[in-house]
Amino acid sequence: MHIETEEITATLQRLIEIDDIDYIKGEIAWLINHISITYIKDDDEESEVASEEDNAFVFSIIKDLKQIEKTQTLERSMYYIRRLIKSLTEVRSGKINDINLNRWKEYDDLLTDSLWLFEKRDSTGKHTADYWGNFIPQIPNQLIRRFTKENELVLDTFLGSGTSLIECKRLCRNALGIELQENVAYTAKELISKDPVLKPTNTFQEVIIGDSSEVNLKQELHRRNKKSFQLVIMHPPYWDIIKFSEDQRDLSNKKSIEDFLSAFSKIVDNFTPFLDKGRYLAVVIGDKYQKGELIPLGFLTMQEVLKRGYKLKSTIVKNFEDTAGKRGQKELWRYRALAGGYYIFKHEYIFLFEKK
Repeated sequence: MHIETEEITATLQRLIEIDDIDYIKGEIAWLINHISITYIKDDDEESEVASEEDNAFVFSIIKDLKQIEKTQTLERSMYYIRRLIKSLTEVRSGKINDINLNRWKEYDDLLTDSLWLFEKRDSTGKHTADYWGNFIPQIPNQLIRRFTKENELVLDTFLGSGTSLIECKRLCRNALGIELQENVAYTAKELISKDPVLKPTNTFQEVIIGDSSEVNLKQELHRRNKKSFQLVIMHPPYWDIIKFSEDQRDLSNKKSIEDFLSAFSKIVDNFTPFLDKGRYLAVVIGDKYQKGELIPLGFLTMQEVLKRGYKLKSTIVKNFEDTAGKRGQKELWRYRALAGGYYIFKHEYIFLFEKK
């Protein structure tokens, strides 16, 4: 059910002309009750609210109304009433996203802290954990919603099983994903095409088979009547922890950390001219151990990006408890850590860069 705000706004507008705080509180109490009865059912009944977005909207309005109801002065009541009217009647979008800042309280699921803790991956639709090394869908979901608007264009340079493009499809963003392995790319295409569309959209999500350092992005953009990207997502191999293919162009096959960083940097060099100024690059990466020594892949790749006309906006630490690599082996990893004098990785980095 679509939430009708006209009646709510009209009631609030009428209350602005009242100078009796007790009367105002009575009307606010009635409005809270009216909204609750109209849009929220008992726990044992099916909700009439059509979507999570509408549901958040309802509870946000009720929360604001209860704040008005608790005020002790007429002046404070008027302040909150006018603020609520503004949130219901005006849209103030961010420069690089569709977030209505006048209704910012509704976006409870958007993370703004630098520590992201996830208990399990989103497995809805065609999201799958079968491809070893893919990242959880919640990461691109957060990034796409925070740093793009509908119909803008996202580039994923290490597509894998298509996680980010599935999220782009659901969120009405255009997207290009580059995948080196042909068989993986075809699987990704199938998963993306079969993921159910949540609402009508004219956007495209297309897979390019090739090396992200060599793909002619100018040509690919021209083919789709585009000039630039508004967000780039990179989730490269963590060097040689997982061997993804026998292809020597694959970053997981590089012989040394210097070779890995050189290949990584060539990819950044390839897309940087086509990322809009002031827009974002997200690098999702972890560290590794080698011969008893920690190799800080995250910070080494961060430094490579900073050499190329970017400024670091945030460093996010993300933990996902239920990983495929350690599933059922927690005791073994604990023993190895105790015996080897190190700590078990439970985190990855998400580095957010803004193009200068």
